Amino acid sequence: MVKILFFGTASLSAAFLDNLYAAKHDIFCVTMPDKPASRGQKLSAPAVKIFAQNKGIPFIQPLKYDDCVFETLKAFNADAAVAVAYGKLIPQRIFLLPKHKTFNIHFSLLPKYRGAAPVQYALLNGETQTGVSSFYLEQTLDTGDIIIQKKMPIEPVDTAETLFSKLVPLGIEIMNETLVLFQNGASFGKKQEGEPSYTHILKKEDGLINWSKSAAEILNMFRGFYPWPGTYCVVSKGKLTGKRIKIIEFKIIDDSSLNGECGKIFSIEKNKGFSVLCAKGIILVTKIQPENKPVMDAWNFIQGGLLSLNDYL
Repeated sequence: MVKILFFGTASLSAAFLDNLYAAKHDIFCVTMPDKPASRGQKLSAPAVKIFAQNKGIPFIQPLKYDDCVFETLKAFNADAAVAVAYGKLIPQRIFLLPKHKTFNIHFSLLPKYRGAAPVQYALLNGETQTGVSSFYLEQTLDTGDIIIQKKMPIEPVDTAETLFSKLVPLGIEIMNETLVLFQNGASFGKKQEGEPSYTHILKKEDGLINWSKSAAEILNMFRGFYPWPGTYCVVSKGKLTGKRIKIIEFKIIDDSSLNGECGKIFSIEKNKGFSVLCAKGIILVTKIQPENKPVMDAWNFIQGGLLSLNDYL
């Protein structure tokens, strides 16, 4: 049993916490404060808080790391601390408290894709390989020495959703192996090597499709931004001008033609949907979600007469 200080917030963080709890470690959690959610702005608790409450694990939700928080965490006297999708920078005097300091689980092959959205950006950029890194926290973002790093292939059909489902078990494996190293006194890390790249926190606006990109680039955007923030377009010419349409499902039907009328609805495909011209290539949209409407087949939407041949997205 190891005394572990756990920093995490999101549902994927709770999966790591669940593993530590099942291994009967002595745990103290630090998670983000409750936040307003949905239209009613009712406060919603983070997944880690909910798990901790259900299992009787002590936790705090500090707005800031004042002296009271410092003394509380110091009193726990942790052997090690692990951070997984916590969502906030941890001050140096906090991450240096545990005997073996604090390590982070990051879903990329650092130094590639430092920052908040490494999985999404790997897909967005068409990478064929990614992985998970455990590394020591430093004052600068995702720059610490690597403890363990393992690779994983990215399949052509992977989305952010499916890739996370594969990376989380690998991350849990790496977390446990890192803790074993600490227990065995082998807690050395190595400097990150290579050219760093960076990601930013995703916003809904990031999902707006730029039809002047290639069909392959738009497909990678869809893969990286599924299920959130999703990909969408705005009708620029036609009966629905100014309305949003979220793209739920599509496929590339031409990956090489060069087109001068990007975003134009090029054809209506019976019982399938509609095709759209990209700067390079053509995509066939088969499922959509119109603004303020439920998800529906693109063919059924076309039958309503609101979107037509030669309209522009």
